[in-house]
Amino acid sequence: MEHNFIAALRALATDPAARRLLDDAAVLAFGDTRLVLTYDMIVEGVHFLPGDPPEDVAWKLVAVNLSDLAAKGAVPVGMLCGYMLSGSAEWDAAFARGLAEVGVFFAVPLLGGDTVSGPPGAARSFGLTAIGRAEGEVPSRAGARAGDTIWVTGTIGDAGAGLRAARGLLDAPALLDRYRRPQPRLAAGQALAPLVSAMMDVSDGLLIDAERVAAASGVRIYIDLERVPLSDAYRAACGGDRDDVLAAASAGDDYELLFAAPDTLAIRETAGRLGLPLTPVGRAAAGHGLALSWRGAIIDHDGPLGWEHGSR
Repeated sequence: MEHNFIAALRALATDPAARRLLDDAAVLAFGDTRLVLTYDMIVEGVHFLPGDPPEDVAWKLVAVNLSDLAAKGAVPVGMLCGYMLSGSAEWDAAFARGLAEVGVFFAVPLLGGDTVSGPPGAARSFGLTAIGRAEGEVPSRAGARAGDTIWVTGTIGDAGAGLRAARGLLDAPALLDRYRRPQPRLAAGQALAPLVSAMMDVSDGLLIDAERVAAASGVRIYIDLERVPLSDAYRAACGGDRDDVLAAASAGDDYELLFAAPDTLAIRETAGRLGLPLTPVGRAAAGHGLALSWRGAIIDHDGPLGWEHGSR
């Protein structure tokens, strides 16, 4: 459903800044400066749980939008917030405190927005526009070329496990913050942008997002599942066999960066400067679509590759 609706909107998004709605953000050019605009919503019961602390909901709303700016190598310059009044003055005040905290943490000021009231009992829903600035060329999902190495920052699967912990389905309190308070890779995105062929953030799952890079770039991407980086906390709580890696790689909410790059030496040198793990997890080749391997053998995977609205 989501894919079909976005496809219908492409007929309206004809300005070059829209990038045919195939990217994480719109990019407006002003000489050598690029204004990067992104908008994401989060909805109670879909992106956060009713019992999640409002301060954490505010953090997540901002962080998921800043992650899109990170994938463009952009520096955040401001945000506009759309807020549905919750019906609880205490909840609204706690959200405002959280919004102030995350704004200071990432040095992104609130510039404006709008408030509305919803019908009684409606799920809370919030939207945010993040505005960034970038110089020169801005990476997109398109651009990966046959022969490129596919990389990912950080570790994968922690947020999915953290959600299970928040639901009481898994004993993994150490992973709760990865679900509730994601860390957009802004510094990494800015450092990597000049080096990559294509880049996007991992929001819906490593596998489905790799498939999106493959589709936008017109290549076939091979992901070596045994190379997908898992944290020690994830391995302790969930394990590390093939099914555990598949669960991690399709869970979503990681907000790491997935990118294709031709020069592995430059990427490794950048990893050293960042102090952040950058892991090669696959390669791009001629063809189309996504292929998965485990210990050198291509595998069949009939399960979901990640999250898509309307598919579950």
